[in-house]
Formats: sequence, C-alpha cells, structure tokens
Amino acid sequence: MNAATLDDLRPRRRDRISRGVALALVVHAVLLVGLSLNVSWRSSEPVGGEAELWAAVPQVAAPRAVEPDPPKPMPVPPPEPPKPAPRVETPPPPSRDADIAREKREEKEKLLDKQRLDDDRKARAQQEQERKAAERKQELAKTEALQREADKREAEKQKRLDTERSARIEAQRAENLKRIQGEAGATGAPGSTGAAAQSAGPSASYAGRIKARIKPNVVFTDEVPGNPLATVEVRLAPDGTIIGRRLVKGSGVKAWDDAVLRAIDKTEVLPRDTDGRVPASFEIDFRPRDL
Repeated sequence: MNAATLDDLRPRRRDRISRGVALALVVHAVLLVGLSLNVSWRSSEPVGGEAELWAAVPQVAAPRAVEPDPPKPMPVPPPEPPKPAPRVETPPPPSRDADIAREKREEKEKLLDKQRLDDDRKARAQQEQERKAAERKQELAKTEALQREADKREAEKQKRLDTERSARIEAQRAENLKRIQGEAGATGAPGSTGAAAQSAGPSASYAGRIKARIKPNVVFTDEVPGNPLATVEVRLAPDGTIIGRRLVKGSGVKAWDDAVLRAIDKTEVLPRDTDGRVPASFEIDFRPRDL
C-alpha cells in the first residue's frame, strides 16, 4: 500500500469513528431519559432486574482496509512514422538570355569602374597641376620681391655715390677758385664763382666766339617752323672747362633744345675772353637758322 492509499483511508476512518461516538452519545441520552421517567412514574420500590452491559460506549469496527488497485502502466506512445526525405528540386538550367544579360551587366560595371578610375586620375592630375602652379606663382612673387628690394638698394647706393661725387666735385671746384682768387688778390665776394681779380662781364665779341665754338657740335636736321629761340646758362671753371649747363628758356621744340644741350656737353671747354679771363657763368641764345 502506498502513501496515497493511506492518505485516502485516514479521512474515512475518522468519519466512521465520529459517527460511532455520536451514536453512543444518542444511546446514553435515551437511556438517561428512560431512567428519569421510570423513577418519576413509579413510587413503589423498584423490582430488581438484571442488565447486561457490553460496553460503556458502543464501538463500531473500522472497515477492512481495501487494497488499492495497482497503478496502470503508462501507455507507450507508438513510434512516429519516419518522415519522408525532402524532395530536392533540380533548378532548371539557365537560359542563354540570362547569360547574355549577366555578361552585359558585368561589362557595364567594368566600364563604370574604368570611368571612375579615369575620373579620379584626371582629378588628381588637375590638383597636382594647380598645386605646382600655385608654388610657381609664389616663387615668382618671392623672386620679384627680392629683385625689387635689390633694385631699391642699388638705386639708393647709386644715389649716394652720385651725391658724394657731386659733393667732391663742388668741394674741389670751390678749393680751386679759392686758391686762384687768393693767388690773384681777387676782390670778389666769398661766394663769387668768377676767377678774375674783379667782377666784370664778358666782352661784346665773347658770345660770338662761344657760339662759333659750340655750333659745329650741333646736330639737328629737322625742319621746324619759324626760328625758335633756346636760351642756355653755361657755368665754367677758371680754365674754361664747362662744369654745368641749364636750359633757361625752351624754344618749344624739344628736339632743338636737346640738340643744343648735347652740343654744349660735347664742346667741354670754351675759349677765354679777349682779356684772358673766363666768366664764371653766362647765358647764350641759339636759333636753328643761325647755324
């Protein structure tokens, strides 16, 4: 007998014992009531009697334990029928049209890849050209800046040299004039540029002699209307060397003015006046028809 069967039997047994106890209590209550009635109804002495008591409380025998039925064996499920093998469908052979379409698609993709590579190559080449052009432009700008700086320094140097040379020439000329004036006992002012003992203008014939010396050096073949006049101031050293010339009044014909100035530069030295003196400076006029 297993534990489940015992658990089922215990409640039944308890129920039967409870019914037996209740039945015994009812029987005793009936007996007590009968005894009470018997005592109250009878006043004579009671006649002795015999009673056979089997038990104070009637007991009911418990039912015989019932053997439970043995558990039925679990039914064994029938084996599952074998599954049929999956059917393998053979794909149909590809058609020639599909092969042609695939080949065209692959060829198109190859062309697109080649086009992309060509575009990338061209873009890189363009970027490289632009970079080199920018570098050349920067180098050129740098070279031009350096050249301008060098030209500026050279111009400043040349200007300084010219200034120094002019200063030396002026100092030498002033020294020569001072020496000559000191030797001759000149009475001129300290700033005088003449070389004579006393100030005096050139003679009347001196201008003609000057023109006669300069005219052979004038080179001018242009035809000009009228007879324009060019006035030039000439400065001389004590020995007659031309140390400067300046156009005082232009003729209005630049070619004629330039020809006169070139002729004076080419003459270099002018003759002395009739008294042997050389004027420090004088003005002289030139006309084309006087040649």
